Amino acid sequence: MPGIRWIIIFSGFVASLSVNGQETDPGPGYQMVLMNNPALSGSEGSGNLRLSYLNFYPGNGYNLHSVYLSFDSYFQKLHGGASFYLAEDYLGGSVNNIRGGFSYSYFLQAGEDLFFNAGLSFSFYHQGYNFSNSVLPDMIDPLSGVVYPSSEALKPSGKTVFDMGTGFTFVKDWLSGGLAVLHLAEPDLSSGGTDKEIIHRKLFVHLCGDFPFGKTDKLYARPVTYLSYQEKFLIGGGGLSVETENIAINAIGMGDNSGNINLQTGFSVRAGFVTFNYTYRFNIISGNSLMPMSLLHQTGLAFSLYDVDKRKSTKTINFPKL
Repeated sequence: MPGIRWIIIFSGFVASLSVNGQETDPGPGYQMVLMNNPALSGSEGSGNLRLSYLNFYPGNGYNLHSVYLSFDSYFQKLHGGASFYLAEDYLGGSVNNIRGGFSYSYFLQAGEDLFFNAGLSFSFYHQGYNFSNSVLPDMIDPLSGVVYPSSEALKPSGKTVFDMGTGFTFVKDWLSGGLAVLHLAEPDLSSGGTDKEIIHRKLFVHLCGDFPFGKTDKLYARPVTYLSYQEKFLIGGGGLSVETENIAINAIGMGDNSGNINLQTGFSVRAGFVTFNYTYRFNIISGNSLMPMSLLHQTGLAFSLYDVDKRKSTKTINFPKL
């Protein structure tokens, strides 16, 4: 497969899913929330192990996939939460990105029903290459189609950079939200020191609510909204998750300053301590003619491993099942 061609295609398409070509960001879903705000570590109150698989632009043969694993929990001796995550992006068979990080969040009670978390994360990012299946323009004879050795020397060696992020969250009655500033180090992935592959600082803001229907507390409406800004790219959206104890359905609309409007729908089912979730995102209005309708499939599992000893200074957040 001509891997370089897929890299070019991916760089043009990925704006609907992320802010730049170095970083695949699935958006507002709380299944992968620890990558967007370290202050959310342990904020659900229990030990949570999350696994996710993402298929970008399914049905188009672009071979773009991501897998994600995280664990977070509240720890009373730390007076807050701690977490780690590990993610791998497989981009067209030629680029492979591995990311990982650790986060700590300090919990503070600021009033009778007002709680704050302040978080800090340390992470690494490794970008590797595999050009064994790549076909460059000078390797093809225009008449016979014979593939010759390329005159361009592509270095398969990757590069590893380190990064930091910070954020905070608040919980007040039925409302919770937060703000995070990521990529504080603005790491550069370019091998020649050209500063062309800098991961720029990212601002991420999110809010969600928790409203019961009636007096039985068996059915909830959990609205959510978010805004993300990185370099010159702005994306935001809002939606709603309707949930019972074991089943949730959700929908969220999102738009960006490139003229794209997308819709994401999904559901989750809980059985005991295991929750299965699925989401599908598709494009409604495209800012360019290249955008396919089908943008993203995501499936995942979440395991609630145990309940922590909750103190008065700890208030959990009921995340919308997005």
